[in-house]
Amino acid sequence: MHDIAAHLHAWHRAGRAFAVATVVSVSGSAPREAGAALAVDGSGRAVGSVSGGCVEAAVYELCRQALESGRPVLHRFGFSGQDAFAVGLTCGGVIEVFVQPVVPGASAGLDAALAHVHAGTPVALVRAVAVPQGAAHPDLLGGGLLGEDLLGAALAVTGGAYHGSLGPGRAALEGSVVVRARAMLEAGRTGQFTLAGDGRPCEAAGGQVATFFVEAHVPPPRMIVFGAVDFAAAVARIGSFLGYHVTVCDARAVFATALRFPGAHQVVVDWPHRYLDAQLAAGRIDSRTALCVLTHDAKFDLPLLERALRIPLGFVGAMGSRRTHLQRLQALREAGLGEPELARLRSPIGLDLGARTPEETAVAVAAEIVAHRRGGTCLPLSAHGGPIHHDHPRPDHPLREGGLPRRIA
Repeated sequence: MHDIAAHLHAWHRAGRAFAVATVVSVSGSAPREAGAALAVDGSGRAVGSVSGGCVEAAVYELCRQALESGRPVLHRFGFSGQDAFAVGLTCGGVIEVFVQPVVPGASAGLDAALAHVHAGTPVALVRAVAVPQGAAHPDLLGGGLLGEDLLGAALAVTGGAYHGSLGPGRAALEGSVVVRARAMLEAGRTGQFTLAGDGRPCEAAGGQVATFFVEAHVPPPRMIVFGAVDFAAAVARIGSFLGYHVTVCDARAVFATALRFPGAHQVVVDWPHRYLDAQLAAGRIDSRTALCVLTHDAKFDLPLLERALRIPLGFVGAMGSRRTHLQRLQALREAGLGEPELARLRSPIGLDLGARTPEETAVAVAAEIVAHRRGGTCLPLSAHGGPIHHDHPRPDHPLREGGLPRRIA
């Protein structure tokens, strides 16, 4: 719901109740990802989208009903081959939408999450979106208390604390949820997990389980463009368009100016490798960061790439001819880099679009970054019968050992 956070914060601050419908599961081809949201306030005003149009009217009504009943609901939408008039996705996919009424002051977890999102501080909003039906009862093996009252319970998990509660008798479950949510927040991941009532994974514990949906709200990923060249201006513009926080860095002050790069959020005068070292030490780059090395100058490129290829970044690409690429690889081998590290270098950077102009080159670079991030084939969609949407599988962020953070009521 990040794209409608400003509206939700304004409604919340004004004390207005509203209902939020969030996509919590996507199967097959679907127009929006998990985390997409539509919200409706008491006057009937709607913001956001969950499907791009296919099921918006039905979801809108679910929000109105949730506002009236005060009860959350999980609803599944798919394509109906038997009833052409049934509400579903024409693309053939299946989505699950969790609809929850929000009353300011009624949930410490939701209140805190909205405040953190508005302030731009990292937070994971966790909600129980599926629970066993019927009265609350101990989980068969763990003794944790599960029941319908858990549905919609919310936690706001930050780096060192968390807000909200899953309710009495659920301390073990709450602790496990916080640990998993923090791991997903650190990785910037949005998604689901299921736990038994005692907090153990359902496959280990068996018995009744609850499903939790985590929305990780983190600062936008960074794109660092090294080299204040004409191609960099176009790459900075398209990087910003894709949602990256873009920095252009070059050691030459005469070229690295804000006037030349209006599409960048920041222009830095520094040696590329020194700037990367400083950002790494400050914790300002992560596994989502994309590096585009466009200087095409060995004295800048080699010290930078020697460092960058040792760091688990999201994307590292470098401009240059094929001859330059081979020379660059040899120099990096001599600097001690192994083949697995060299294999991470995307060079020459960009997909083969036949690009000539800086703008066309920027499109080629952006296309490769998106394909690398999402696991795309780089083939025309008309050339194969595979899925249109297919995120590249990413391993779960490892859970950290140690004590749990304190909960703030």
